[in-house]
Parts: sequence; structure tokens; C-alpha cells
Amino acid sequence: MTPKELRAACLGFAGAREEFPFDEANSVFKVVGKIFALSRLDASPLRVSLKCDPELAVQLRGTYPAITPGYHLPKRHWNTVVLDGSVPDRLVLEMIEDSYDLVVSKLAKREQEKLMWIGLSDEE
Repeated sequence: MTPKELRAACLGFAGAREEFPFDEANSVFKVVGKIFALSRLDASPLRVSLKCDPELAVQLRGTYPAITPGYHLPKRHWNTVVLDGSVPDRLVLEMIEDSYDLVVSKLAKREQEKLMWIGLSDEE
């Protein structure tokens, strides 16, 4: 996954915005002011930090060496993924969507409706 593809994936959700609250190098992707992804898009290797269900976070870390506890983030709820090709792009895209959904699920119903968010299924 390239930086351009990562940015497009993060911005592909309703209400998603890219901001630079820390510095000009670190992209912070938010929905209604809440962070769901962070990446330094010019880093080599490219990495992205994503919110994750705690049980799934542990499972993913045990399966993929490129997925580690969130760098400078609450380790229980965040993973950092090195985008070196060892984690399938499809899984990375699913993780981005899951991160977005976890954040939106905590928003007020009114905000969810503005985003036309369908909600998390029982499987998630």
C-alpha cells in the first residue's frame, strides 16, 4: 500500500478529514473531531496506527509481526501496522474501516445520522 492509497482509504469515509495537529509531517485522520488513524505518510517504512477492538488487537499482533501495540497510543485499543506488504492490503483496509466504525459507534446518534452510518454488525 502506498501513501497515496492509504490517504485515499482513510478519506473514503463519510465525514473523514485529514488534519495536522502535531506537525506538518504527521497526518491525523478524524471523523467529527475524533481520531481513527494516524500516519507519517513520508516515512519509510510506511506505518499507520488504527483503533482496534482489544481482543482482536491481541489476535492480530499474534498473527502478524508487522502489527504491534500502538506507538505512543493506548496499547489496549490501538495497533500500529507496518505497511511492508506482509499484512495483506485487504486486511489493512478492513482495519481502517473497523477503526472508523469504532470511533463513529461512540458518537451521538445525531452525528451518526448525519454521517448516514449504518452501524456495526453483531459479528464485530
